[in-house]
Amino acid sequence: MVSEQFACIRIIGRANFTSSVDFKSLITRLRQRGCNRFVLELSECVLMDSTFLGVLAGFGLKLGAGNGDQSGRPIELLNPTARITDLLETLGVLHLFKVTHGALDLETSGQTLEPTPAEPTKAEVKRTCLEAHQTLMEINPANAARFKDVAQFLAEGLKKSETP
Repeated sequence: MVSEQFACIRIIGRANFTSSVDFKSLITRLRQRGCNRFVLELSECVLMDSTFLGVLAGFGLKLGAGNGDQSGRPIELLNPTARITDLLETLGVLHLFKVTHGALDLETSGQTLEPTPAEPTKAEVKRTCLEAHQTLMEINPANAARFKDVAQFLAEGLKKSETP
């Protein structure tokens, strides 16, 4: 559901590196249209991998989250599972989001958009994965031990794929 300054995105199934490029593209387009508040409905999201979490955390930072009480955070995670909440907390990024549980309260004026899947290149997927892991390491230095090898592997692979 999208209105002038608000978007509700329902995430179903696994939110992983393959869907992170589409998610990043969608949020970027909505921000360009003027959306400044996002609700991610997560009741049917069974898993978020580190790439998707890094992309999500990056938007949390870009939208000015993490400064003050939860009510001022522009990204709301609605009905996240305990597993997803634990992952966010373990990675040290939960503070970037407003977490709520309950019914979805949608504005009545708005339109429903169906996602238009992109067909990202391998280089775009690698770049998104690398940026997401770098973001997680920047937000919480404790994540460096978890992701430094992954980031190095992705950086080397990206460099090889961009070299003519």
